[in-house]
Amino acid sequence: MIGLDTNVLVRYLVQDDPAQAAKATREIESRQAESGSIHLTAIVMCETVWVLETAYGFAKGDILGVVERVLRTRQFDFEHKDLLWAALADLRTGKGDFSDYLLGRIGQSTGCAETVTMDRGLNDSLLFRVI
Repeated sequence: MIGLDTNVLVRYLVQDDPAQAAKATREIESRQAESGSIHLTAIVMCETVWVLETAYGFAKGDILGVVERVLRTRQFDFEHKDLLWAALADLRTGKGDFSDYLLGRIGQSTGCAETVTMDRGLNDSLLFRVI
């Protein structure tokens, strides 16, 4: 198993730089037959969403689709996979960011009753208490 940095995953997803995209594609697709052979951390997933939103202007619907496809990719193994799915569901219906919802879900999984925030966009989430 190998781990991937955000820049490799983003290059694979957006295919915007031909040389770097080719390297990323070769690395990922060479492991196509090996289920769970590439590990993606929760940080990489959060950074990927942030880069796709801020640098590439992906809309929320596009982000939802990309994250879902990545989570369903056989050769990827994930840190906190169930929590990533839950954060994706939260993002689908909420006003917060993917990283916020993942943060709340990780906190909840470790016994936190709530996560305290100043982000007013999270008012509608039971995972957070806005101060």
